[in-house]
Amino acid sequence: MNSVILAVIGVGMILAGYALYSKYLARRVYRLEESFRTPAHELRDDVDYVPTNKYVLWGHHFTSVAGAAPIVGPAVAVIWGWFPAFLWVTLGTVFFAGMHDMGALWASARNKGKSMGALSSRYIGQRGANLFLVVIFLLLLMVIAAFAVVISNLLVSTPTAVIPTWGAILVALCIGQAIYRFKWNLAVVSVVGVVALYSLIVIGDRVPVELPAEVMGLPANAVWIILLFVYAAIASVLPVWMLLQPRDYINGLQLFIGLGILYGSVLLAAPTIVAPAMNDAVPEGTPSLVPLLFVTIACGAISGFHGMVSSGTSSKQLDKETDARFVGYFGAVGEGLLALGAIIAATAGYRTLADWEAVYSAFNSGGVAAFVEGGGNILNAGMGISPSLSATILATMAVLFAATTMDTGVRLQRFVVQEAGEIMGVKLGKTAATVVVIVVALALTFNAGLDGSGGMLIWPLFGTTNQLLAGLTLSIIAVMLLRRRRNITPVVLPMAFVMVMTVYALIVQLGTFYNDQNWLLLVLDIVILVASLWVIVEAGAAMNRARKEPVADEDVAVAEVEERQSR
Repeated sequence: MNSVILAVIGVGMILAGYALYSKYLARRVYRLEESFRTPAHELRDDVDYVPTNKYVLWGHHFTSVAGAAPIVGPAVAVIWGWFPAFLWVTLGTVFFAGMHDMGALWASARNKGKSMGALSSRYIGQRGANLFLVVIFLLLLMVIAAFAVVISNLLVSTPTAVIPTWGAILVALCIGQAIYRFKWNLAVVSVVGVVALYSLIVIGDRVPVELPAEVMGLPANAVWIILLFVYAAIASVLPVWMLLQPRDYINGLQLFIGLGILYGSVLLAAPTIVAPAMNDAVPEGTPSLVPLLFVTIACGAISGFHGMVSSGTSSKQLDKETDARFVGYFGAVGEGLLALGAIIAATAGYRTLADWEAVYSAFNSGGVAAFVEGGGNILNAGMGISPSLSATILATMAVLFAATTMDTGVRLQRFVVQEAGEIMGVKLGKTAATVVVIVVALALTFNAGLDGSGGMLIWPLFGTTNQLLAGLTLSIIAVMLLRRRRNITPVVLPMAFVMVMTVYALIVQLGTFYNDQNWLLLVLDIVILVASLWVIVEAGAAMNRARKEPVADEDVAVAEVEERQSR
């Protein structure tokens, strides 16, 4: 099959979802109200709560949610064939991810920018909230530690990506000052920023930076990991407009242009997809497609981490409630397009089926490396970009996606630690909470040795934990809609599907971990499985109460206004 056909159908489906389905959700389900006073205005402190231009906020949201996962997941999942991965990414983006991300933004904005952990206490109950916080903490810990390892490995394997990776921080600091302090025109700042970033990519390709094999007794990747944690700690406590937001915005533009280059190369080169649509000859040890496909591809179809970003940072910067459609749903569109690009790169970027099978010789043998290699071949064939520069562009894309997710993850984990401290009666400032986050993440990352392999220790549970969190977020949204007497079908059907697949996957993984005698993952799997079943019961009870009870006092005025608007 020609990859152009797959690209055109996939992009068309995803963009049609934004044009049609997101408009339905905004008007008929969430009923976004332009006059609603968002937390960014009501609680403005110019540190976390900052009214933000929707295009700038989209850049922050898109790059924060689109880490390495929408590359890794699809580029691993094509081992079952490209067709199941394609269907899950396209349909998941349209009916699952966009609805989930916009809904989480709406839910948090309607509750003073509170996180999903805090909202679970109000809408699900305190027992569910405590379990929710445990799941959130584990998920963010996995993201922070694993992405630090992924980035450090890419910086070692692709030294041409070092200059653009770190130079992007300086560019972001300048952009933050230009937008907020000097009030420069956003279009001018955007053009200058993108030119600066791509100039860094060209410079990086010509001036690779390699650390010595050992620095003060530490291997090179360990040094990069420590530097990444230092950066993330600083970024998490600075005012959001100074570094985090402008970095994400300009990275979002650069990364979207990178996607344009990839898709443009696909159109020009029109490579053939050499991988089978359905792979009946998977390598030995490959788990079953159902349910593992639906947790292997999380980001790019639906991801609980998105709800954390939506309610943790994005909702605090929402200028108008109606911006939630562009920021939330179109942010999911961007990630879906990245996941689709990863599928094409990992299946059409090889000359023959034998070349593809050599890469996919075992489950989890694909991933970022397959994306960079396959995508680099397509860029070279389509636009004549040299193999070295192609690898630099794609490796930098992967690093910047992962880095923006990592620094946002540290900020979100800081919020979680502060919330947990309040529950225990301990008030932690942002600096103290950040120290706790970094110490725990470093301990996990280096617990198995200085190579940082510990950072990937609990990563096999990321998919199930992430999808569990997505289901929990949807349950909160469903309760809020029930209390407002809205149509919950667009939320409840995806919620039920995600919950069933997640529990099924947890049970399947139990057998795998037991057979491998991986007792740590076995115990954690049991904990997450129990938490899943417990919260499902709690969420069901909460929805049942919301269905029977009259509209809550605090929701009466809102419900009346929204009912008038819907007529």
